[in-house]
Amino acid sequence: MPETIIIDTNVLLFDPKAIYSFPACNIIIPLSVIQELDKFKHDQTETGRNARDFAVLVDGLRVLGPLRFGVKLPNDATVTIMADVQEEGHEHRTTASRILALAKAIAQNTDPTSIRIITKNISLRLLADSAGFTASDMDSIIIRGTEAMRGWHVINASAPQVENLREGRCLPPSPNIDWHPNEYAFVRDREDPRHAVCARFHGDDGMLWPLINTERIVCGIRSLNIEQTFALDALLDDSIKLVTLAGKAGTGKTLLSIAAGLHQVFSDARYSKLTIFRPTMPVSRDLGYLPGDLGEKMRPWMQPVFDALEFIRQQDRKSPMRSLPNDLMSCPEISIDPLTYIRGRSIPHQFIIIDETQNLTPLEVKTAVTRCGAESKIIVTGDPEQIDTPYVDAISNGLTRIVEKFLSSPLSAHITLQKGERSELAETAAKLL
Repeated sequence: MPETIIIDTNVLLFDPKAIYSFPACNIIIPLSVIQELDKFKHDQTETGRNARDFAVLVDGLRVLGPLRFGVKLPNDATVTIMADVQEEGHEHRTTASRILALAKAIAQNTDPTSIRIITKNISLRLLADSAGFTASDMDSIIIRGTEAMRGWHVINASAPQVENLREGRCLPPSPNIDWHPNEYAFVRDREDPRHAVCARFHGDDGMLWPLINTERIVCGIRSLNIEQTFALDALLDDSIKLVTLAGKAGTGKTLLSIAAGLHQVFSDARYSKLTIFRPTMPVSRDLGYLPGDLGEKMRPWMQPVFDALEFIRQQDRKSPMRSLPNDLMSCPEISIDPLTYIRGRSIPHQFIIIDETQNLTPLEVKTAVTRCGAESKIIVTGDPEQIDTPYVDAISNGLTRIVEKFLSSPLSAHITLQKGERSELAETAAKLL
């Protein structure tokens, strides 16, 4: 007996093509879900775009026959739009309760164990479980969080092995670790942990090679811990075209990325421009419309970037080897833009930073990363523990997904930064709160 899949609204808002993810199943879309999706169609957001995309998709299926009787998809699944179960005195039920009532009605004519509700609503999953139905999130594949995908390892080795690395020779990697291209290692002497070397796994020859110049200063900024050392190495290596940085607040993700970008634009002339994108997602209640032109409206959203630029400018001025111009904040080589307007662009020869990507869906991150043109490098940063949108979580957000998908690519490197360096108070707050 084919499985019966009932899809909730939030799943289609997350992935408008979700109906193609269940081959050879009977897919039920409740009429209340269609009505709820219609409320989002005017939103100028990714959620609104997904609602419109699904409306167009399901409208195209009508040529195959009446949707109330079910139409066949290429993957042998059948899609049916089914009216809600009418219950007297329950006219103002929520969509979740309507979905559960529909599942109970379907169960009268089929095996209840063959019915599965697909929803991102945890409360609905709990209600379904109490009613005897299987319920799950959209994701059938277990996605690891960025804490499990650190991108670096601590390895205990013998003193001669550490010394070989220190002298510039390579070292076979530990066979107990499933290594990915451009993963990093902190190789330390098991007898004397202070005797240690930072290294990187090269996928082409399968060996660990020591990092060169781990104490470099970039626009007055230097690494303060081993994770930041790994991050700077990846940010400054032109062979790595995609760098993903995850970590809690204060670990230096944005600061290191901007410093590396400025260095390669103004000192190395490797890129023609530094372009920084941020999503316009408020932490608390939105203030509504803001006065002024586009630049003035976007200033509150982009203020963290301006803060980082000002700090780097001050640090660079203290450095004996200054590399930044005095008018840094108004240089045409620096562009700070809202992510809203990235669709359709092609961005060549630039160092691109996409900040706060934990608030983006996988589709939004895909849209952003595919804007990367010839000879460009793209940096994706975020903290999966600080999500300000109801449509993604620590696992389903765009940052976590892109880390998972690119782990095996030699074009990418990922580092999860764990130690906060902003201040002692900020680090304590990140741990306790």
